[in-house]
Amino acid sequence: MAVWHQRPTVEELHDWDRDTLAAHLGIEYLQIGDDFLRARMPVDRRTCQPMGLLHGGASLALAETVGSVAANHCVDRARYRCVGLEINANHARSASSGWVIGTARPAHLGRTTQVWDIRIEDQLERLVCVSRLTMAVVPTPQKV
Repeated sequence: MAVWHQRPTVEELHDWDRDTLAAHLGIEYLQIGDDFLRARMPVDRRTCQPMGLLHGGASLALAETVGSVAANHCVDRARYRCVGLEINANHARSASSGWVIGTARPAHLGRTTQVWDIRIEDQLERLVCVSRLTMAVVPTPQKV
């Protein structure tokens, strides 16, 4: 069953993220399924810590990006927007090169909150990080 209010295209998502943190980190959207959004992020000088390993904060930025973008496409954006309430993560494996791929799937799509599970894997499909993102669904401010 599709979760999207209006299913976006990969191109629309790239346009939406222009000049944002996601664009600066090199996050690229890959696939939009009926109930998931997948994106990848390079493991390079922008996303690594001084020891050459993927920075945990970069993993969280990828998780929050795919979860937040997905959440906002599950609501009528003329009436609502989704903003982050809480995010947590468990880092299971380090990465030092290539790409990491984040896949967001809804655990709960409610009227006032959403909960998203995000799994980040390396190119060999090994778990790098697992994250849970809670979003608030709030009314879109009306223009005066």
